[in-house]
Amino acid sequence: MNRVNLLDNQMMGAARERLRLTQARMRENNARFGAWFNRVMPKGLYARSLIIIVTPMVILQSVLAFVFMERHYNAVTRRLSAAVSQDITALTDLSAGFPTQADRDRIKQIAQSAMGLTVDFLPGERLPPPGPKPFFSILDSHFTSELGKRLKRPFWTDTVGNSNLIEVRVQFDDMVMRIFARRSQAYLSNSHIFLVWMVGTAVLLLAVAILFLRNQIKPIEALADAAIAFGKGRDVTGFRPRGAREVRGAALAFLEMKRRIERQIEQRTTMLAGVSHDMRTILTRFKLELALIGDTDETEALRNDVDELQRMLEAYLAFARDDTTGEAPIMADIARIIDDTRHNAERQGADVSARFVGDDTLVMIRPDAFRRCLANLVGNARRHAKRIEITGTRDERWLTVTVDDDGPGIPPSRRDDVFRPFVRLDDARNQDAGGSGLGLTIARDAARAHGGDVMLGDSPLGGLRATVRIPV
Repeated sequence: MNRVNLLDNQMMGAARERLRLTQARMRENNARFGAWFNRVMPKGLYARSLIIIVTPMVILQSVLAFVFMERHYNAVTRRLSAAVSQDITALTDLSAGFPTQADRDRIKQIAQSAMGLTVDFLPGERLPPPGPKPFFSILDSHFTSELGKRLKRPFWTDTVGNSNLIEVRVQFDDMVMRIFARRSQAYLSNSHIFLVWMVGTAVLLLAVAILFLRNQIKPIEALADAAIAFGKGRDVTGFRPRGAREVRGAALAFLEMKRRIERQIEQRTTMLAGVSHDMRTILTRFKLELALIGDTDETEALRNDVDELQRMLEAYLAFARDDTTGEAPIMADIARIIDDTRHNAERQGADVSARFVGDDTLVMIRPDAFRRCLANLVGNARRHAKRIEITGTRDERWLTVTVDDDGPGIPPSRRDDVFRPFVRLDDARNQDAGGSGLGLTIARDAARAHGGDVMLGDSPLGGLRATVRIPV
């Protein structure tokens, strides 16, 4: 009994393991299919909306066409073919029962007037060899099948020779009876009208859907463009709420948010202007009083402290005021800005080389903010390195400027920390005497005001690489 229970447990364990493996393979296949589906599907709202509209229409029309061809079209063609084959069978029976020439003339007259068929009698003729069958012909398959059920004599048919006629030949002992019937008598010839109406209506509806869909997508694209422009600090001109109710609501919410942000910036700028004026007045009095005291060791130290305090005050105010928001973007020469930054750094004793790769140097930026960004990065490198290289490149989407140095660098785990305001690393690059700890912070804010960013990495010179990347 114990052995049986042990075997049962082993079998159950094996079954559970197979089930687990099967479920794991199914999940893996589903994940692969989902990744492939997301990869091949369009990413834009316009294309996805078109698929949502077009796919049900195509499926519906395909089902309708299949039902029409399978049920109505085939059924009507089969019935028409059966009716013509019955007429032909009746004529052959009459011809066999009344073989005289007068009777055959009467049969021709009856076939022409009552049945719409043309009958000829060919004495001494034999049936021609079978001709090629069409690869796909509902008429040939139905008509030949119905004729074979009723006609007990050898016969030959041609449904492809003349597009408007069907030819049937029936073998008698001494002759061949030839019958011509109109194709419309055995074939539903107006089926193309249904298909033309179906396809034409689908194309018309699709054109209308595309037109209306474009009008609904345009306000969303305008809202996205306005948000991007405002995020880069550019003027949002000519934007107004349009489109559906939900899109208008989002646009009105964006405009209200834009007004609140601009009002907050204006209030902060006014307050900082007053604070800056008052504090500069006090520092000016300090300098005047030190000048009246005279030159001593104590006054020289106080002058240095006042100058350092003024520099720190300017840095704090620049960070709090966010000067990038008040400057209008213009087309500026990046190569010239990089060269000016190199020249200013060399005047302060730095060993700097600069170059711009490419001929297209004009980019829509805020020149003063971008100069401040590069100056802060170069100044940070100058305090801790002997050699600095500035390189600028531009492609169809991005402007990239790298600042490389041969200094001690910053550990990768601390590179995000140096962008935080007032943060100083004990043994790293921005531990400069009297520094405010805002240089890299202001540089990143200036880059992000352009819609880009500042990233830190390892430099080929052995130190730190600061990369400024903004969209063009």
